[in-house]
Amino acid sequence: MARAIKTVESTPVAKRDGSLEKKPAEERPKETTVEFLASLCAVLVTGLFIITFVVQAFEIPSSSMEDTLLIGDHVFVNRIQFAPKSNWIGPLLPYRDVHFRDIVVFLSPETPGLYVVKRIIGIPGDHIHLRDGVVYRNGQALDEPYVLHDRDTLDPYRNNFPSVPPGDDPNVWSNWAVDLPSYIHGDDIVVPPDHYFAMGDHRGVSLDSRYWGFIPKQNVIGRPMFIYWSFETPDDQYRKTTFADRVEFIVGQVVLHFFDKTRWKRTLQFVR
Repeated sequence: MARAIKTVESTPVAKRDGSLEKKPAEERPKETTVEFLASLCAVLVTGLFIITFVVQAFEIPSSSMEDTLLIGDHVFVNRIQFAPKSNWIGPLLPYRDVHFRDIVVFLSPETPGLYVVKRIIGIPGDHIHLRDGVVYRNGQALDEPYVLHDRDTLDPYRNNFPSVPPGDDPNVWSNWAVDLPSYIHGDDIVVPPDHYFAMGDHRGVSLDSRYWGFIPKQNVIGRPMFIYWSFETPDDQYRKTTFADRVEFIVGQVVLHFFDKTRWKRTLQFVR
């Protein structure tokens, strides 16, 4: 096997008479092609492990979490924090349970394969109800400075949940409409074990646990950590799923308007 040519450098050495002579330095062999490829593979494997099991990139497609998360925000999600603890590495990782007010990414209970992001309003055992749009948790009205009410409506079901039945609201999942009464105790809905009640910060438009029910614990993917890129994106872009639509958006918007439509102030902003 051919090896890389070694180079020999020299360094000046002082002689007794004060003059300098050059002394050969230690040989520094160059990295071989095999060594380079091995290093590259190690980097790629490490990166693949991280994006598969540790963090995952998601794009926010709708306005249901405004102003906390905007359409076109791209976030990195911590997949480890809420994962089941591992016996061999568990003590080394910051595992914890989902907390009240955590923002989480999860798989929709209603639509298989659909990733959703909402804020946790109720954890197991909590009693939840809304009156005139105000959320009450265990009898206490919540102070929610993150909530956006600018497009709130007079929808009685949305704002007075669960005292007002869903009726024929087309947004309510049929399975949830059937199950909902079994979780109502007095004026409240009670969150069952290993489930969560979640709502969007943009309450007037969010379709959330009021419409499709509780989030099973096993559906939780992780917690958004920070926004790594934010781009001004049309409200209906998430509906355009064909290959041609995607190419048109990338070429016509991202490529041509990367600098003027990127929300630079949101870059590296932590999600809270």
